Amino acid sequence: MALLLDINKLTKRFGGLVAVADVDIKIQEGEIISVIGPNGAGKTTVFNMVTGFYRPDHGSIRFDGQELSGLRPHEITRAGIARTFQNIRLFPGMTAMENLIVARQCRARGGLAGATLRTSFVKQEEMTDQKKLLGLLEFFNLHGNQNLKASALAYGEQRRLEIARALATDPKLLLLDEPTAGMNPRESETIMELISRLRKLAITILLIEHNLNVVMEISERIAVLDHGVKIAEGTPKEIQTNESVIKAYLGDTVF
Repeated sequence: MALLLDINKLTKRFGGLVAVADVDIKIQEGEIISVIGPNGAGKTTVFNMVTGFYRPDHGSIRFDGQELSGLRPHEITRAGIARTFQNIRLFPGMTAMENLIVARQCRARGGLAGATLRTSFVKQEEMTDQKKLLGLLEFFNLHGNQNLKASALAYGEQRRLEIARALATDPKLLLLDEPTAGMNPRESETIMELISRLRKLAITILLIEHNLNVVMEISERIAVLDHGVKIAEGTPKEIQTNESVIKAYLGDTVF
């Protein structure tokens, strides 16, 4: 497997607070890697730096051989990284399909002139995209809701739609921030099944998740942050028995 994401000595400060300190994470193509840690450990800050919402104070982020530090979020999306958010950020007044169409615009090749003149190339591109997006809705069991506004969907459906919207950008790397937050056990199981199926489609996944049962079930490797520092990394079995992790995060949890 080739190295897809190389996070090296990543550091971010907010005033006198060091939110992330010298964090290293390497992800190979096709892996599912999870980042865990207590609230405030720096997990989402790492995501925000990888996706261009924050600029690192120190360190590098190389994706598929390209340095990402300094790029804007839409440039990073075009490079092949997509994400979801801990708090759902769909366009509530748009339909499920319209949410996907907006995301898909980053791959449009017809240009403003082509879209204005409705050239044959643009029409063919739209037909191809429509077929792809319908396939995404079906993959996430949302095909019957394509014309419903996002705000009218059930909570679990909104979570699935947000992942589908991220995938509409054709990412090589998908960052999922708490994808099972607020879900009941059955809904969480559905998300786990979908994530496992995504891996078979050659999509690499970096996951933040508080549900440790989900983390241990689907992850190949786990990185553990505490107060912005990576204190451990290893397989689920190794993490379960790591004394530093148990002290900092897991407590007496039994898996």
